[in-house]
Amino acid sequence: MELPVWFEITTFVGLTVLLLADLAIVARRPHEPSLKEAGLWVTFYVSLALVFGLLMLAFTNGTYATEFYAGWLTEYSLSVDNLFVFVIIMARFQVPRKFQQEALMIGIIIALVLRGIFILLGAVVIERFVWVFYIFGIFLIYTAFNLVRHRGEDEDYEENAFIRRMRKILPITKDFHGAKIRVSENGKKMWTPMIVVILALGTTDLIFALDSIPAIFGLTREPFIVFTANVFALMGLRQLYFLLGGLLKRLVYLSLGLAVILAFIGVKLILEAVHENQLPFAGEREPIEAVPHIPIWLSLSIILGVLVIATVASLLKTRGQLIGADEPVVDPETAKSVPTGGPEAAAAAEARIADETDEDRARR
Repeated sequence: MELPVWFEITTFVGLTVLLLADLAIVARRPHEPSLKEAGLWVTFYVSLALVFGLLMLAFTNGTYATEFYAGWLTEYSLSVDNLFVFVIIMARFQVPRKFQQEALMIGIIIALVLRGIFILLGAVVIERFVWVFYIFGIFLIYTAFNLVRHRGEDEDYEENAFIRRMRKILPITKDFHGAKIRVSENGKKMWTPMIVVILALGTTDLIFALDSIPAIFGLTREPFIVFTANVFALMGLRQLYFLLGGLLKRLVYLSLGLAVILAFIGVKLILEAVHENQLPFAGEREPIEAVPHIPIWLSLSIILGVLVIATVASLLKTRGQLIGADEPVVDPETAKSVPTGGPEAAAAAEARIADETDEDRARR
């Protein structure tokens, strides 16, 4: 059964309107969202993805709906892992927190465009050369091995060649000018550091897509499902960035869980390639029916199960750290409770500094 054309067109129009509306909201009021606001938006986008899967079930079939859920869960979990690097990028470029929303939003839109191109190219290659699944499968298993090998190591951000080149070509101001990416200084048009941050976010996400796109193609060969799963995974990423905050470091087993998922999909891809039994140097051959085919419902169950186990195990492992990190301390001068970490701590510190008098500053 093919996906109805009207369903695909309606979906693309709806997602475009939603993304433009989201961008307009961010541009109109740059701010650091509260935990409540971020939580509501994440809940909205997750609910939207769940409803979309139900619509696919109603208008297409159960297979497509299951493929979407499996792909969305995989892409969403990999996107959460990407947040570690996003946090490092924001710290590396010292982006003011109230302008981070806009940087994330534009960076995500760039990532969606680049991923869309990557998905179309991948679909064309897979359609013509099924044996490429061997390459994808081996690459995913290798990626899973590296995730396990480097688990626990401190991550650092290194500018890629594209960003380094842009720094040399573009005239960039020394300081940020709000959320603007282009300003006039001394009568000369200049780019602000925000343009570098946005390009860093977009190109870094594309690098991460080198493993996430092959992974979802291991779950479905339908480009529409691959793209929509990526869109729904990335749409709520901006709010998730502010919601999780310091909690990211407490998901200590997330990379291990992702390694299991990528390794599983890699094996699945290789099995499918063996089943198809097509190699460029061997001519047309009959499929090998004896090779087992992993059904999509089993893939979904394994992905969901691994994510639940990794999350619960992480929370249990860091249970003591969670209590200690969130425990407030009392400011001796104001006698008010102040959070010890995360966005609330930064906001409280800024508020105290803003309320200081000149005498206070001199004494400090």
